[in-house]
Amino acid sequence: MLFTAVHVTGESMLPVLRSGDWLLVRRGAGIRPGDVVVARRPHGLIVKRAFRHTDDGWWLESDNQSAPGRRDSWDFGAVPEADIVGRVVLRYWPRPSARFPAPPG
Repeated sequence: MLFTAVHVTGESMLPVLRSGDWLLVRRGAGIRPGDVVVARRPHGLIVKRAFRHTDDGWWLESDNQSAPGRRDSWDFGAVPEADIVGRVVLRYWPRPSARFPAPPG
């Protein structure tokens, strides 16, 4: 399957994405720094912003670093390329959007 749907939970990607949003993710799409991506972690799927590529994989960060329960590369390090599900191409519910602005700050 080329595309998959992912449900956003939590506040770690505010203000760009909110809990309850549904995203369309393109599997295997090329990733650049600044893209919003979905990755597999032992505790489940995460939606984060690709910050930079390292020798160990992608460094992924939350847009909202003060979110309760936030977990990103500051907690578990770079995410191996094999654990990147894909790049978010659009939010289709409840507010359709194919634009994901840069993180605040």
